[in-house]
This record gives sequence, structure tokens and C-alpha cells, in this order.
Amino acid sequence: MPFLRFKGIERDILKEISPLLVEEFSYTANVSKEKVKIELLNVERITDTPPSVEIFMFPRDQEVHDDLASIIHHLLKNRGYGNVHIFFVLLSPSLYYKEGRPLKESSTNILKNS
Repeated sequence: MPFLRFKGIERDILKEISPLLVEEFSYTANVSKEKVKIELLNVERITDTPPSVEIFMFPRDQEVHDDLASIIHHLLKNRGYGNVHIFFVLLSPSLYYKEGRPLKESSTNILKNS
């Protein structure tokens, strides 16, 4: 955790930027590189929708979210994706389950390990 889900981005571009994205994201969000999950979603567009990045994670300070969005924006803009919508889906530790059981750690520990 966190999960970064890309829509409307070419697979080769995503594979190219993934190592640097994981490095920068993990450093900025203060999580280990192994925790950062990147997915490319294949969706069927019914209406004209822009490429997007959904970031599922536990809340951080606003500055951290801003920095993470900026990192993603710059990586994609440099590869021809200047109009990408980036948004966070903030998860609640009390509503996050592993193996069917809620996380029982304190919010501080969860943030450091997720």
C-alpha cells in the first residue's frame, strides 16, 4: 500500500517511469519501495475522459499529497501527458482489512508501514 492506478497511459511509458516513480513516491510518502503498487487499468471509455491516476492510500499532510501529485504530473508531462487528472482516494485505517481482519495498529504505525 499505496496503490497507484493509471488509466489512459501507455503501458510502455508507465513501465519506463515506474522505477523513478516508486523511488520518489516512497521517499516522499515515507514508505518502503516494496509497498508502492503500480497498476495499469484497462477501461472502456464511454465518454471522452482524460487520462487519470488514482492514488489509494492512508492520509498524509496536505504538503505530502501536493508533492506526490507534482512528482506524478512532472513524470507524465515529460512524456507527453500534460492533462492527467490526479486524485487521492484516502483510506481509513479502521476500514482497511487484511485477511478479513481490520488493521489494529495505531495510525502512526500504519502510516509508516503503508
